Amino acid sequence: MEDRVVTNSFVSDDQFEKNIRPQYLTEYIGQTEIKENLEIFIKAAKMREEPLDHVLLYGGPGLGKTTLAYIIANELGSDIRTCSGPAIEKSGDLAAILSSLEPGDVLFIDEIHRIPRYIEEILYSAMEDFTLDIVVGSDATSRNIRIDLPPFTLIGATTRAGDLTGPLRDRFGIVSKLNYYNVDELTDIVKRTSRVLENTIDDKAAIELAKRSRGTPRIANRLFKRVRDYALVIGDGVIDLKITKMSLDKLKVDPLGLDETDYNLLKSIIEKFNGGPVGIDAIASSIGEEQTTIEDVYEPYLLQNGFLKRTNRGRVVTKKAYDHLKIEYQDKMF
Repeated sequence: MEDRVVTNSFVSDDQFEKNIRPQYLTEYIGQTEIKENLEIFIKAAKMREEPLDHVLLYGGPGLGKTTLAYIIANELGSDIRTCSGPAIEKSGDLAAILSSLEPGDVLFIDEIHRIPRYIEEILYSAMEDFTLDIVVGSDATSRNIRIDLPPFTLIGATTRAGDLTGPLRDRFGIVSKLNYYNVDELTDIVKRTSRVLENTIDDKAAIELAKRSRGTPRIANRLFKRVRDYALVIGDGVIDLKITKMSLDKLKVDPLGLDETDYNLLKSIIEKFNGGPVGIDAIASSIGEEQTTIEDVYEPYLLQNGFLKRTNRGRVVTKKAYDHLKIEYQDKMF
């Protein structure tokens, strides 16, 4: 997939995010209900001197699941171990991680839905009873060994909660869905980033950046970084509305946050499939992308903002998209 400045997926250029992450719930902007609930759950766990219940965080990429995991560990005063679902290929990989935990540690597994099913089963007893059951040897010489684990908190993050098996999902005591951010919240995030990075941005510029950030903090921070470059080289280093609009126009991010890839996707459906309905496989073939990439990266924002809709016959481009693309809309009966 071609790199996009407004992709919500993590790219190497986003390493600076680690330096600007909030450390505590009071610094975390947005997701108010989740924060309030976590504050209560964390305080209660500390008062009982027990580990926090296992936490499942789900929602689109770039909404702050990893940041929240680190914040939870900080609020608990615990160390955090991190890994990703695809990296756990053998039962021994998971056993090594679990057996190295200390009492009260937080284990964060990103993309937890991608753990192989046969390895996932090892998690069941670890999460419920803090024990690790492993099989040593093979065939007639195999035997089961049970290892006691220290109490710990597992935090799982996923963009596809529906892909988790029921038995795994049921073992999380705290399940929270992260939603897209509104313009006011993203404006506050942009302003916070400017303070942390010691750059000056005016209010109108921060709002403009927020409007084009697709409801996603990761995209807001990435756009801020690019606009900061233009302000430094072309302007006097101050990020104002004029330099912001000019920068984002050059990056081909329009006032609603759509970029060339979004335009290509919508125009492909309009021009090649008469606006739909059309199946996801046909769309993927027509623009040369993977089906999962379209579903996870391209579609969510287009669906959320009413440019695209799903029907039982396939995807359909809406009148709002035609108007935005300045293409004459032909009403159709399906």
